[in-house]
Parts: sequence; C-alpha cells; structure tokens
Amino acid sequence: MRLTHEQEAMAAAIEDQWLAAAVETGSAVREAAEDGVRVLYARAGLQPPARVYWFGSPRAGAAAAALLCGAVKPGPDLPSWFAAVHADLLRQGWSPQDTVGRSVRRQVRTEPWAQARRTALQALGADGWAQLSAASGRRSWGLVMDLIAGRLRARLGEDLVADLGTGARTTLLDAVYGQHDGTWLCTFEAADRLVPEAGLMHRLGGLAEVARQAGWWWAFEDAVVLTERPTLLARDNVGRLHRGEGAAMEFTDGYGLWAWRGMPIPGDLAAELPSLTMERIRSEENAEIRRVMLEHFGYERYLREAGARRQGTDETGTLWWLDLPGDEPLVMVEVVNSTPEPDGTSRVYWLRVPPRTRSARAGVAWTFGLTEEEYQPLIQT
Repeated sequence: MRLTHEQEAMAAAIEDQWLAAAVETGSAVREAAEDGVRVLYARAGLQPPARVYWFGSPRAGAAAAALLCGAVKPGPDLPSWFAAVHADLLRQGWSPQDTVGRSVRRQVRTEPWAQARRTALQALGADGWAQLSAASGRRSWGLVMDLIAGRLRARLGEDLVADLGTGARTTLLDAVYGQHDGTWLCTFEAADRLVPEAGLMHRLGGLAEVARQAGWWWAFEDAVVLTERPTLLARDNVGRLHRGEGAAMEFTDGYGLWAWRGMPIPGDLAAELPSLTMERIRSEENAEIRRVMLEHFGYERYLREAGARRQGTDETGTLWWLDLPGDEPLVMVEVVNSTPEPDGTSRVYWLRVPPRTRSARAGVAWTFGLTEEEYQPLIQT
C-alpha cells in the first residue's frame, strides 16, 4: 500500500490527538482505566485482577509494585515517602500475606503489540507500514518518549536505587507507560482506519483506554497498580522539560522531576536559581550544573559582572572571552539584529561559540556550519 496525501494527513491528525493525551495533566479517570485493564486481561486469556491499587506518581507505583512482589521490604531505615506508600497499600486493603503472582506485562502489552504489528505489516506491506509510521509517530516519539518518558524513567531509576536499593529499580522493567504509550498507539489507530477489517484496535483497545485515562501502571496475575497523571508538565518551545521556579513535572503525592531545557537537575538547585549570584555560579564545581546556572542568570549579565574581555569587533558583532574555573572558557558573540523592532530598537543576541573562535565573524559563521571564509551573506535580516 502507498499512502495518499489525504491518508497521511489523517494519520498526522490522529497523532495530534495522542500527543495531547500523552502530555495531559490532571486526575486520572479511574473507572474507565480499570475497565480498560479488565478488557486487556480478558483478551489475554487471564482472569481479571482481584485487586486494583491506585497511587499518585510513578515513583509510588514502582515502590508499591516492589512491595507487592517482595523486591523491597518495609523497614525503619527507609525514607518517609516509602512508608507513606506502604501505609497507602494497607489502607487500600493489602495485607503482607497477600500474593499477587507474576508480572503479566508480556501478556497484556508486549504480545498484543507484536501481534498487531504483524497484522499491520501483512495488511499494509513493509513500505506502507514505514510510511504510516513516519506520518503518525515520528513527532510523538521524539517529543514524548525521548524528552519526557525517557527522562522520567532515568530519574526514577536513580531515585529508587538511592532510596530503596537496586531491587526496586527492577520494577521499572515491568512498567506499562499508560498515557506515554500513545506514542505508538497512534500508528496502530491510523492503520486501523486504513484497514478496519484487520481489527487492530480491537486487540489494543484496552491498552488505548488505559493510555487515555491514566499514567504508568503495573500488571500482575492477581493485582494491578495504576497511577495518576502529572498535575503539572512544563516544557520549553521545543518540547523539553523546563522550569526554573519548581519541578517541571509534578504529581499529586509531591514527587517531581526538576529540569532545565531538558536536563534533569537537583530540586535544591531549582530552588536556588531565582537568587543566583555571580559568586555562586563561579564556585560551582559541576560544569553541567554551572551551565544551567549561566543560562538562568543570563550570559550577558554574567559576562558584564565577571569582567569578560572584549576580543574584537567586526561587522557581524563583538567577541567576548571569559575564563571559567574547571571548564572550557566562555566565548560568546554579541550580535545586534539587523531588523529593528516595531518600536525602533534593535534586539541583541548572544551566541555561545567554541573556545577556539578568534573573531566575531568566525563565531557567527560557525553557527551556520561554515568557515569564516565561506560565510559571505548577501543580505542580513
């Protein structure tokens, strides 16, 4: 099959809908999510889970899963947030003597995906499936799995190991990504529109329902752990997790992921950003954290207060140089926009360039991937 422009537009529209679901915030629709779970279990030939537990974040969900399967035991030395998860499990009717059986992630998520993919390939052909995947999944994978879910998974792994030990991190292998599974469900829904007789969304309907209504979750033979979606999700203009005044991703139980332009940062650093000083930035030993500080503080302000050296000026701008302890020098080109703003002023831009740069012109040329000799603009805008 070769997709028409209309079919590609249809696939892109479906991707937009799933993208919206993947970044949606607010309370889960619990009853609908639980219905989706029961559909999944039935289609996998499993009995419905006897118990359903709800938690406020993926961290709490992973900890609850670790408690249920015995990977982590309660103890006095464990952090208070884990004690709260343990108490919440008890409040929801769990007893330490209860058994939940094995993880059934393979039956409810991996195998339905694999079967649906085989069916779609047979119906569309390899080229048609590749074209459809590009039309309906390329943006969402990068925006959600790479920039949000991947960052969350990495931080969860670090936090679980630090607080509970390596056993807790293994529960992430059994996580189903809930709303973030929309990054691949969109392609199957688009395929279902093209070849409805294949019944793709009939097989994946339960997964789709949970993904529309809830966050990450864990499936066992006799129990399921479901979690809430975030209450806040802050991103920059290219979709990276980004916030300078608090967590970029927050959950109802207080768990959060702090990030600056996609880079996870410690929570205490985020609290410190609004009151940064030049001396505090200069004293920071971690080069990556120092760069986050510089971006928040402002390169122009830092260069001015730290006494940067003017290396030269030409028709493209001014080159500035500042040594940074324990890091490569901060070398930037100050560029004045050739097109005035409506009020008659001209905006100034700061471009960070490699330390080897010896002129403003060479720095501007580098931003275009050119050498100083190759950079010969006819008109500047």
